[in-house]
Amino acid sequence: MEMNQIRYFLAVCEHRNFTQAAQASFVSQPSLTAAIKKLEDELGGPLFLRDRSGCQLTALGQLVRPRLDRVQRETLEAKAEAVRHIRLDRVPLNVGVGETVGQRKISEAVERYRHRLPEAEIELIVETEDALLQGLREGRFDIVVSVADVPSDLYRVDPLYSESYRVVVAADHALSQSAAVSLEQLANINMLDRPNCEMREALHKTCAEHGQSLYAIYRSNRVDWLLELARNGSGAVILPATAIPKGDDLVSLPIEGVEFTRQVVGLRYRHQPTRREADELLRELAL
Repeated sequence: MEMNQIRYFLAVCEHRNFTQAAQASFVSQPSLTAAIKKLEDELGGPLFLRDRSGCQLTALGQLVRPRLDRVQRETLEAKAEAVRHIRLDRVPLNVGVGETVGQRKISEAVERYRHRLPEAEIELIVETEDALLQGLREGRFDIVVSVADVPSDLYRVDPLYSESYRVVVAADHALSQSAAVSLEQLANINMLDRPNCEMREALHKTCAEHGQSLYAIYRSNRVDWLLELARNGSGAVILPATAIPKGDDLVSLPIEGVEFTRQVVGLRYRHQPTRREADELLRELAL
């Protein structure tokens, strides 16, 4: 089965007329008719019934049409992807992002990157750390932006930026006018907890050392949900600086007398060739 046979068949399906289908396909009618006859021989029966008004699909034609339509559509998409792949020098760039990593720093870096390379395509996939590392080893990601502690013999680790954690409350929250929030104050308000936060254990340990304990009225692994709860006055959430959105409806405050920081890194699998585009994006992320 050849692609021109499929193309001519679908043209006849669209125009319901061999002459018009040949004209639309920029081919002579005898050539189109011969190609469809060959296709019918391969499929084992007639695909069209001709009449004075043109032609209509047989039962066999109706059966194979959606499949042949899918073959042509996927072929055209594959050609388009191949052209884009070659023209853009192997872009798109596939970037995995840890689910606790804030969006702001990455989105700003991506925009700067695309200003320098407007035709570039970047795919950002948010996953758990385990899924990201597996995808990196399997070649599904070029880069992973993460806070994971990984063995340097398997992964190339590029430090990107360090960031502190801050307490986020609604603009009309009782703490919003404070210069900082003490551990005692945190222990006496409703907290919004992230079970997947890498600093969670250290925070609770520090509170315990100071004779305090935090009470989480809500828990979620989604930062956007916790931020919405904070906006509604449900409590306070502790987030890394780059995960805190800009706006007048939220206020972020430091924790008094204690500083929690983390290092965000770019990871690449050492057994996978490094792409030039990955180097350039990592440089933007480190700014």
